[in-house]
Amino acid sequence: MRDGFIRRALKRIALLFFQVNLRASRAVARFRGDKPFRLGGACRGCGKCCESPGIQVGRLVWYLPTLRNAFLAWHRHVNGFELIDRDIRHRVFIFKCHHFDWETRRCDSYDTRPGMCRDYPRNQLWQPNPTFLEGCGYKAIHPNASKFLESLKEEGLEGEALEKVKEKLNLLE
Repeated sequence: MRDGFIRRALKRIALLFFQVNLRASRAVARFRGDKPFRLGGACRGCGKCCESPGIQVGRLVWYLPTLRNAFLAWHRHVNGFELIDRDIRHRVFIFKCHHFDWETRRCDSYDTRPGMCRDYPRNQLWQPNPTFLEGCGYKAIHPNASKFLESLKEEGLEGEALEKVKEKLNLLE
């Protein structure tokens, strides 16, 4: 399913709003003193992030049927996302993307993909304990990883114990 002219235009406008909101919210977070993890590794092209994208929503969208239906209709008609499941505990809608080609493991509308697709995996870096999909080539590196490693080495932690701590605390470079 490739995007037509109108859908491409709508996606460009939505992307602009998404990027402005994202930059503003991250600037506010940095101003408050929040530090995101750093991104390490590289994309392996596995396509797992595209198989069933999930979007966490606020309480208003989750509980108000009118807002929820508008949200789902937008994603169905504009982004090509079909609702397949819900994670009630985390208020996440899980979708099937019609732009994802299961044979090639690629997006057929990559240049007009939604902002959330463009932002993965950077969106994970603002979580308290970022995790990536199994097999993903990306990894999160703690913002103070080098200082932690220096302290651990000064305390004499070595070998297998050091490697376990590095992995658990996202200190791997």
